[in-house]
Amino acid sequence: MKRLNYRVVIFIAALIFGVVFSIPSLIQSKEGKKITLGLDLQGGLHMLLGVKSDEAIKSRLKSIAGTIKYIMEDNDIVIDDLAVEGDKVTFKVLDSDDIPKAKELLKKELEGVSVLENQGTFTVTLTPKEVARTKKQAIDQAVDTIRNRLDQFGLAEPTVAKQGTDKILVEVPGIKTPADEQRIRELIARAAHLQMMAVDEDRAARVYSMSPAEAKKYGDVILPDVKNPKEKYLLKAIPILDGSMLTDAKVGFDRNNQPVINFKLNGEGAKIFGDFSGKSVGKRMAIVLDNKVYSAPVIRERIGGGSGQISGNFTIDEANDIAIALRSGALLAPVYVMEKRSVGPSMGADSIRQSMIALILGFVLVVIFMVIYYGMAGLVADIALVGNLFLILAVMALFGATLTLPGMAGIVLTVGMAVDANVIINERIRELLHEGASIPKAIEEGYANAFTAIWDANVTTLISAVVLYAYGTGPIKGFALTMSIGILASMLTAILGTHGIYQAFMDKITRDKLNFWFGIKA
Repeated sequence: MKRLNYRVVIFIAALIFGVVFSIPSLIQSKEGKKITLGLDLQGGLHMLLGVKSDEAIKSRLKSIAGTIKYIMEDNDIVIDDLAVEGDKVTFKVLDSDDIPKAKELLKKELEGVSVLENQGTFTVTLTPKEVARTKKQAIDQAVDTIRNRLDQFGLAEPTVAKQGTDKILVEVPGIKTPADEQRIRELIARAAHLQMMAVDEDRAARVYSMSPAEAKKYGDVILPDVKNPKEKYLLKAIPILDGSMLTDAKVGFDRNNQPVINFKLNGEGAKIFGDFSGKSVGKRMAIVLDNKVYSAPVIRERIGGGSGQISGNFTIDEANDIAIALRSGALLAPVYVMEKRSVGPSMGADSIRQSMIALILGFVLVVIFMVIYYGMAGLVADIALVGNLFLILAVMALFGATLTLPGMAGIVLTVGMAVDANVIINERIRELLHEGASIPKAIEEGYANAFTAIWDANVTTLISAVVLYAYGTGPIKGFALTMSIGILASMLTAILGTHGIYQAFMDKITRDKLNFWFGIKA
């Protein structure tokens, strides 16, 4: 080899890159970036979730009621009988002179609502457009929230996608034990609805003899203690504030070295929290998570700074999971499992084994055919094919892509497609040699004549793969991804790389027999 050209240099560099970044995935080393195996290759959990979007409307109305309570108190407007009834919020302004001001405040502070007033009694309802928007937002928010929770949990490449209009597909690879599965299911389904609620001190002593219906008449709700469900609290139904004002939640430890959750509120939440605690010294305020009371301390002084603490005799794992759920946000609507199945690691191992047999068999057959039919030109194409496979693995590992069973099928298909360009090029070179062209001219013109056909075929296939990736679900995305990487890699190896090898060995090719290099007789 006398001429080391830029094409060979680029090909060698690409081959080294492919080998180096593929090794961690091939040997499954602990260090370095590796390809993540999908659910069908390593086992895991598959769930189809339903979303109770109607519950989002109730949550929205409760939030509106809390906002109304705050803005009226903040503007010294006295109201009574504030309650959420069915699909509306009702309250009464006691001073008729405050009615115009109350109307103006509601119009300014609330969006997507209709406000009716009759002799000082206000009725606030959501508009049909806001109802539809809230339901859609609940589903979209559930997808984002569940994805954030699984990401913060540290799981590798979970799939969370909207399915239809009101369902969510969740696939979590690598879940191997029933305990892991249960923990993931609880993390996904946890509403993480944080509320701070005032204890009804006037009637608190009657909580054990009071029915939920009677409590509702007073604008209260009865909730159990998280540690002891038999212990009850009578709380004002309209919360002081909720988790939508939460900005952070982290695990900490109290003076007894027990895990607790420290949380922080945004500016609005800090102001509401500070104002309420300042007016309620000597009274109790309950910290409620998912309709269970975690603590109900007596307020000793005004609490500023917008921070608080949740204690509940947690384990470290429980505290971490709750903190993750709080940080990622509360679900606007509850989710429930419609379908669940577990894919065992043995099934994944069997899929990998069969896919590898298909890949190796396809690779060996292509290599043998190319060498028999095209001679040394076939061997050059096979070298490019090896480089192509390493590049696919390296790029996927570098970006932490997930390899699924359809992705393996894409790689197997790429083996055949990767040599297609060299088949076209070799046939063009053969045609020119039969016409009497010199070997250097046949090689250069063979590449030039074949390029248009190769370019058109690869670009159209790449466009199809991009569309599949953009609009497909998990398995289809995996197939499209490996196809796309394989097409781009083959353009580099099959066109640039093999051309450079021919140029580097040009002197030897011209001296040897054409049958040896291109499978034809001179």
